[in-house]
Amino acid sequence: MNGQDEKFMMSALKLAEKGIGSVEPNPAVGCFIVKAGQLVGKGYHKKFGGPHAEVNAIDDCRNLSVKPEGATMYVTLEPCCHEGKTGPCTEAIITAGLARVVVATLDPSPHASGKGVERLRQAGIDVEVGLCEEQARQLNAPFFKHTTTGKCWVVLKWAQSLDGRLAYAQQGPERRWISNELSRKDAHKLRRRVGAILVGINTVLADDCMLTPRPSKGKKPLRIVLDSTLKIPLKSRLLRTPKASPILICTRQAALDANARHAERIAKRGVELLACDGSSEACDLPLLLDELGRRGVQQVLVEGGPTVLASFLKQGLADEVCAYVAPKILGPQGAVDLAGPMASLADEIGLASVEVKAFAEDVRISGCLTG
Repeated sequence: MNGQDEKFMMSALKLAEKGIGSVEPNPAVGCFIVKAGQLVGKGYHKKFGGPHAEVNAIDDCRNLSVKPEGATMYVTLEPCCHEGKTGPCTEAIITAGLARVVVATLDPSPHASGKGVERLRQAGIDVEVGLCEEQARQLNAPFFKHTTTGKCWVVLKWAQSLDGRLAYAQQGPERRWISNELSRKDAHKLRRRVGAILVGINTVLADDCMLTPRPSKGKKPLRIVLDSTLKIPLKSRLLRTPKASPILICTRQAALDANARHAERIAKRGVELLACDGSSEACDLPLLLDELGRRGVQQVLVEGGPTVLASFLKQGLADEVCAYVAPKILGPQGAVDLAGPMASLADEIGLASVEVKAFAEDVRISGCLTG
């Protein structure tokens, strides 16, 4: 492999990013096809259930009236060789007559795990694996974690002022959000990426939130509320809209027993109640995450207040942070202090693969937790 190979693979990785938010729980995949040193076709996995990147790239060649025979394909994840919502990509590659396939990383899924590469080699195609592997695994880190461990990828998200406040003390038409409209639009893209959105009961009581991505684009992530004493009001927008997206109330058995009538009314609305008892009075977060992993939830977005955020950090349950910072110092106009609960952490926590992006005057800081 050479510098040209790396250039094309990095471009395929960049193209794959366009599918994030639309392909989950499938991985985001990009593909370039190069012939005589020239790009002749490209494609990415655009949406869940749609054609894969390899098929889109081959179709792109044909749309440009270029024959892909004898060309080299650069693909960010091992081509599938099983029949799913779409046909096997390996067969499409073989039929197209590709001479060489460069794969960034193997697919760890039980139905793949080297089988796609083996099928291509059996067909006489030269296959090379491992170019830009670290970047490819990072691109689909939630997919790799869930596939290999069965555990959820946990993203902590919040918006704050420069002085660490998460809300206004008194809300109004001009003081409903800390972040601007562009930041909020980006946050909804993050919601569309995940399989579940989680908050604590205090967030529900303060904001009467819906916890749905807008626009939904067909995505209906599970809405989760940590409510250890089961005090969520029946009149809350969440409980009034169970058909908008499924709802799970995580509580404790003692709360279900003490509020049996309230629990019955909640359940009659089609809302699921789950007892997650632990050693403390709070819900058992590891128990909840294990249950979500068993249900196939690949990513969980935690949008709770500082106490909930700090709980995930203290227990080492978070994988990624996404913080929106608005250039405001709220002073006495601010409420919900982030620093207080975070002071209970045992040590500092660092981020790796940090990305800083501006949304007009706001700044989003994101990265994966180290250690």
